[in-house]
Parts: sequence; C-alpha cells; structure tokens
Amino acid sequence: MTSPVLDTIMERAEEIRALGSVNEQLGRLDDKAAKVLRDSGMIRMLQPASYGGMEAHPREFAEAVMQIAALDGSTGWIAGIVGIHPWEMAMADPRVQQEIWGEDPDVWIASPYAPMGIARPVDGGYVFNGRWQFSSGTDHCDWIFLGAMLGDADGNMVTPPVGLHLILPRSDYEIVEGSWEVAGLKGTGSKDIIVRDAFVPDYRAIEFAKVIDGSQAREAGLTNPTYLVPFSCAFPLGITSAVIGMAEGALAHHLAYQRDRVSIVGTKIKDDPYVLYAISEAAEEIAASRTRLLDFVCRMHDEAAAGREVSFGERAAGRRTQVRAAWRAVQAMNEIVVRSGGNAMRTDNPIQRFWRDAHVGLSHAIHVPGAVYHVSALTDLDIEPPQGPMRSMI
Repeated sequence: MTSPVLDTIMERAEEIRALGSVNEQLGRLDDKAAKVLRDSGMIRMLQPASYGGMEAHPREFAEAVMQIAALDGSTGWIAGIVGIHPWEMAMADPRVQQEIWGEDPDVWIASPYAPMGIARPVDGGYVFNGRWQFSSGTDHCDWIFLGAMLGDADGNMVTPPVGLHLILPRSDYEIVEGSWEVAGLKGTGSKDIIVRDAFVPDYRAIEFAKVIDGSQAREAGLTNPTYLVPFSCAFPLGITSAVIGMAEGALAHHLAYQRDRVSIVGTKIKDDPYVLYAISEAAEEIAASRTRLLDFVCRMHDEAAAGREVSFGERAAGRRTQVRAAWRAVQAMNEIVVRSGGNAMRTDNPIQRFWRDAHVGLSHAIHVPGAVYHVSALTDLDIEPPQGPMRSMI
C-alpha cells in the first residue's frame, strides 16, 4: 500500500538513516529528524480532518511506522507513539482540540498513559500530581496525555479505582533532564515527567474505561472506522510496528554487510549454507510478523466499518497476535545478528543499534506476553478471565 506519507519518507530515507547516530548521541530526536516527520505528515495520519489530519486507515499508519523504523529505530518509535496520540485526541472535548491544534495542526502530543498520578477533584476539574517515566519524544511536544487515578478530597485513590487520561499544556509539567540513560532507543528522549499541583479543567479529562470499551469515540460522534477500532488494537499498533520495522532494518543491513564478507576462517558468507539458511528463515519470520500484525489491524477496521462490536475474546486474541508478532520479529533478528560477526557490534555499524533498539522496544509493557497469553487462552477455552490487572490492556 502506498500513501503520500510513505512517498515522502522514501524521498528522505537517506536523511532519516543518516540522523540515526545523531539522535543516539543527543539522547533525543534531532531537530532535523523531527522536521522530517512533520514535513511528511506522519504525525497527522490519525488526526481529525477538521484539524488538518488524514484520518488514515490504521494499516497505512502501521506501514509508515515500519518504514521509518527500518531506517532508524528511534525515529520510527517516535512516529509510532506520538503518532497514535491524535487518534485519542479526536475523541476529546472540542475545546481542548481547539487549544492544541487551533493555530497549528502540527502541534505534537506526548504521553505516557501509565496511571502514575493522582487527580483530586476540585470545583471545575482536578488538582493533579505525579511522576511518570518514558515520555517518548517529549522534547518536541507541546501538550501531553498523562495517566491518572481518580482521588478523593484528601488525594487518596478512590475504590473501586477509576483511571483517567488527563491532557496538560507544556507549561503545566516538567521534563526531567538526564532521566533517559538507556542501552537502546536512546534517540527517543523518553524522559521523566513531573506534575506538581497542576489544575486540569474537567473538559481535559477522559475516562479510560470509556476509551477501552469504545464508548468515548461513539459519544464524540466519530463515524470513521479508524476511530472505532478498539484501543487495545490502536494503542499498541505504533509500538509493535516500530519493533518490526527495526527487525526489518537489521535484516537489510545484515544482507548488505554479508554480501561480500569473508569470515575469519576464510569462508565467503555467500558459500556458507548455515548462514544462508538463517537469513532465509529470519526473513520469512520477520515478514510473517508484519503480515500477521497488518492482517489483524485490517480485520479490526473491517469489523468497525461493518458496525459490529468486537468481543473481549476477539480483543484478547488480537493482543496475542500483536505481542507474538513483536517477539517473533526480534527472535528472528537475533538469529542473523549473532551470525554477523564481531565487527557488527562496532558502534559505526547500524546493525548493533537496530539490535539494541529492538530489544528495548520489546521490553515495553504492551509486549509482556504472560497475562495476554493467559487471558487469551482462557477465552479460547470459553472461560471468563478474572477481573483485575490481567484484563487492563485488553
């Protein structure tokens, strides 16, 4: 599938690729790399048309993320994570949409959604406090989604717990410099965020349960199927697509590197049947990861377009597909990286950066297989999974 975004990315592929090491050295996305994403329209793919967005099919979005991540992991990661935020913002109160995009449709929104803050109700909104890790691309964003738990008048979490996504302008939170010292995805600049006694008006709050069950999109009057796919399909999409793209990038560099390589014992790699076997197997596994993820996204979009509600079991199976796609791609990548020779680990060889980036991407919470596989198996057995954290991202 082609799109104007993909066309622009391919036109500027060498620029994105060349900036990979610069991003890593900076510990955030270089301003030039961020400008390429802005110019391409990548971050507006899922943005409402009323604010200059494309309202693209989620498959197009995923394919664009993969292509960018195959050029540079950190740039692809930012494309996938920052790029998904306009999808949820489409469901938010029109007042906050106007505040963010009214003057500039290219304003970026950061996150994280992890509920690490407490929102204490006050007249007209909430007083908000907390600290969050992993705010990817945050240096280039002017607004942020932050996960919160609803508190009582004393600031203690209410029971049963109520999750919120609160939306804040850059003036209401602190980016903690020096808080992103990591082995991979260094160029994402996924720094810590601190909020101290910020007032958040109630129209800038979204109840997380309504995002999960799809009622937030329906209440907002959205009809494009892109906004009606389940959150558990849309939110992980950019992250998993980026990881698969990194594996594709590692494979491409491996092929280029091995073409004329001679091993330390004097064997030309093109004559080594064991390495050739690993290349073919890895290439097929990575391709299968891409195909399964895109097929899942298309099925969810088709269900939404047909007006059918996606069941909990279908959502669980979809999360299983998404998690396994990431693991399959990274495991396949490992098989070729360990056959690339010691020189592949030199810092001037991009293979090692893709390898490190993909492993850090795989460690994201949405890729933890335990609870997802557990719940999916129970639903396959027609057994109702227990309530609680195991269902939280399904």
